[in-house]
Amino acid sequence: MASLNELSYWLNEQRRMDRVWYVKRLSANDTLASGSHQAGPYMPKKLLMDLFPSLQYSGKKNPRVTFELRLDSCHDIRDVTAIWYNNKWHDGGTRDEVRITNWGGQHSALLEPENTGSLVIFSFQRQQGRDVSLCNVWVCDHVTEEDLIENLIGVIIPGKHIIRSWDRICFAEKNKNNSCCLSPENIPEDWRNNFPTTIDIFKKVIELIPDIGDTINERLIRRRNCEFELFRNIEKNIEFSFIQQGFSTIDAFLETAKKILQRRKARSGRSLELHLREIFLEEKLKEGLNFSYQPETENGKRPDFVFPCENAYKNQHFLSKQLRMLAVKTTCKDRWRQILNEADRIPVKHLFTLQEGVSVNQFQEMCESNVRLVVPKPLINKYPLEIQGHLQTLESFVGDVRLLSN
Repeated sequence: MASLNELSYWLNEQRRMDRVWYVKRLSANDTLASGSHQAGPYMPKKLLMDLFPSLQYSGKKNPRVTFELRLDSCHDIRDVTAIWYNNKWHDGGTRDEVRITNWGGQHSALLEPENTGSLVIFSFQRQQGRDVSLCNVWVCDHVTEEDLIENLIGVIIPGKHIIRSWDRICFAEKNKNNSCCLSPENIPEDWRNNFPTTIDIFKKVIELIPDIGDTINERLIRRRNCEFELFRNIEKNIEFSFIQQGFSTIDAFLETAKKILQRRKARSGRSLELHLREIFLEEKLKEGLNFSYQPETENGKRPDFVFPCENAYKNQHFLSKQLRMLAVKTTCKDRWRQILNEADRIPVKHLFTLQEGVSVNQFQEMCESNVRLVVPKPLINKYPLEIQGHLQTLESFVGDVRLLSN
């Protein structure tokens, strides 16, 4: 395990004008956790085309470029290949995607199943008009490393990524679905003077995606994606024009960057809990009767949700086997251990997460600690096959807790 000092030094080395960062969390399909034959981190076609311009100008079928990849967090160096599979434009086929291959399979530290859920930075050394010849990579080994990176560039949620070029401010790629974006003239005036709070943005998302038609699982995913899109859209419209004006001092720039990053972390930290609370209410669960949000259990401990309610939990005559606790973690790798002592009367802890897969070993360790994963149904197929049957969907969990007060 690398030290935080090593990571700090690495980050400083990679924050150069010629560097482009691609930052994401590794899913089970990215690593070998899912057993896929095409394991390797997904990267957007547009990004790879920009970094390897010879691919689009070669005129060949399935053109490729080899470059050096240095996995600095594990001291591993290998040559990998960027390939544009383009038979759609040559043989009337269907493929039109760019992938990086030759990661090393089971010999690749990057594809190690235990890295599923980890934050990773790919730092490409850009050359004007030429293909990238070097990429440095850091895979986080612990949440302290992830915290250090997210304090620098903002929170990275599962299924999303950030592309950062250090010679200019970059925002996340624009989502093809613009239904949750507000045009500059439609952003409320008071939001311009005081950036909207997490609650303000949450309420706008509920307005844009009401409780109509979708299942619980689909509704949650759509709203979370909408919130991410809306937040970045508002941030860009409000902050970007200010940033373009420039800064008179370095301190002024750092203060603005610090404000933006703190806002991103504050939103991400509370957002998922608010979405779940809203869904419980929409499903006719009454707060204080069928569930309690952030109740106090023992000695100031406050789990995210207790079912049927706080009063039932504190009533020693209420059977413990009829109690449930739901913790909420956007990502659960390493962080799942934080929930083990949050409610002493409830031996089995349920944990809701948006993480796109865990390794079989990680899941086994959770089971041995009496932690049960609750996952939105659309994400279940991102987990290894041997795990999928042991996951509980959000809809199933809500169905179970309905019975606790009866």
